[in-house]
Amino acid sequence: MPRHEPERTCIVTRAVHPPAELIRFVLGPDGQVVPDLKHKLPGRGVWVTAKQDLVDEAVRRHLFARAFKADAKAPDTLAQDIRQALRADLRQSLSLANKAGMVVTGFHKVESAILEKPLAALIHAAEAAEDGRRKITNQLRKRLGDAISAFPVVQDLSNDELDLALGRSHVIHAALVAGAGSDGFLNRWHRYRIYCGLDADQAGLTFETGEPTILKPAGY
Repeated sequence: MPRHEPERTCIVTRAVHPPAELIRFVLGPDGQVVPDLKHKLPGRGVWVTAKQDLVDEAVRRHLFARAFKADAKAPDTLAQDIRQALRADLRQSLSLANKAGMVVTGFHKVESAILEKPLAALIHAAEAAEDGRRKITNQLRKRLGDAISAFPVVQDLSNDELDLALGRSHVIHAALVAGAGSDGFLNRWHRYRIYCGLDADQAGLTFETGEPTILKPAGY
């Protein structure tokens, strides 16, 4: 059974949430506020709901100093720094899924994968042409029908970021095969979108325990 952690209180909203829905912060030796995204750093922690605007508010209202009862120094860029860290974590999780053999790249290979493999998500580079997206979506709609609205389509990463994560050149379209590696990537994607204030409910994912629609091939 998963380990149960006690709920924590957000220092901005005062709402109580499970730790997975918050960001933990600790004080560094120099009094700097340090985000502990994996909840592993030593020392007393304070918690903020995992949304960029709330981290910004905590910095603006000097709430870290109040919560730590110390001269806590939080840089004005803290919320943006966390956004970049979450994005880097998203790229890293895609790289791990790729090393586990869970990623298919290339327009025609993605079209074939829709028919032949159990898929957990589609991935398009942010710069992908609308025509390519439409053709792949039409292929997906043939398989899923109305259920296509619940199927995850990741479009947050640039072509350069996909190239970096996958160790290939000019990746525009990719498909994520269902499995342990894909679960980790989708959880991080969902966390990133929530933090950025994007469509947090896209694909019906539940934070950290998401169960997206899985596209299974005929006869699977």
